[in-house]
Amino acid sequence: MDQKEIDQIVEKYAGEEGVLIQLLLDVQKELNWVPKEAIKRISERLQVPLSQIYRVASFYKSMSLRPRGRHLVNVCLGTACQVRDGPRVMDRVSQVLGINPGETTPDMKFTLERVNCLGCCALGPTVKIDEDYYGKIAPAKVEEILEGYD
Repeated sequence: MDQKEIDQIVEKYAGEEGVLIQLLLDVQKELNWVPKEAIKRISERLQVPLSQIYRVASFYKSMSLRPRGRHLVNVCLGTACQVRDGPRVMDRVSQVLGINPGETTPDMKFTLERVNCLGCCALGPTVKIDEDYYGKIAPAKVEEILEGYD
């Protein structure tokens, strides 16, 4: 993303107050992460200190300051999922992708994250890939599910 693209995102919110979070979310959506160059440009354009932008970007789990894969895989390990084989599901996802939680595959296809709750405890163990939810997942089904993502 170059400065022109960042400027276009900033221009969408010209004259509005309290747009920092939305700007960062828009950059995140475009790139799957918020690079340092984008933060610097937003700081210049909005006249907001870099430290404030970093504080916001690092607070929200939906934003990443490191490159993420095209598909974000969230494995729930909250209490309900934990007692219903969530750790085995996480182990299987990790094994299939060849990465640990918090890492991204070398081809930038998947990023794996552990979450404490996806809000669908009755369906545990639960995996969320991008905006798709999979409930009552058996470790044996993980590979089949992941194969459905290009």
